[in-house]
Amino acid sequence: MRPARIRPVRAANVLVGVDPVACRPATDPAARAAHHAIRRAVFVEEQGVFEDSDLDTHDARDPRDSGVVHVLATHLGRPAGAVRLYPTGRPGEWLGDRLAVLPEFRSAAIGGPLVRFAVETAGARDGLRMRAHVQLPNERFFHRLGWTTDGPVETYVGHPHLPMSTPLAGPTTPWLAGPRRAA
Repeated sequence: MRPARIRPVRAANVLVGVDPVACRPATDPAARAAHHAIRRAVFVEEQGVFEDSDLDTHDARDPRDSGVVHVLATHLGRPAGAVRLYPTGRPGEWLGDRLAVLPEFRSAAIGGPLVRFAVETAGARDGLRMRAHVQLPNERFFHRLGWTTDGPVETYVGHPHLPMSTPLAGPTTPWLAGPRRAA
């Protein structure tokens, strides 16, 4: 009796133990440019939320003094999504805004890691609660991430949004914290 031959199997592209999504603060010029390009593509060109640019005073402020964090998400090394967060000025309160994922990456689950990274980062910087103005179709997505709706529909940047928030815990990964702000 002859041993059974093993037939070759077609090669597969499989990632084992590797997360194809990486989120990090956009601190260098190239990462910051990619962050802003994603926001422009989504909020200006695709959705028309802003006419010419979504940049505002928070983008112009020095992040070392203001606490503004611009986050870039990549998928297999390619810029795919962005979010911005900053302290509101109320003790322990942070605002997350400008969450954007490029259309070609929306099926790659980029939004969840971006929101979780923002929440973790604000918590690591002594935040107690994060708030956001969420577009109506995204309410369920935020509920799945543990956020609660804080009130009725409101107008934010000229469009209907829902106020939502989530409590922040201390950092589970302290290296995310970056430099702490003076109290």
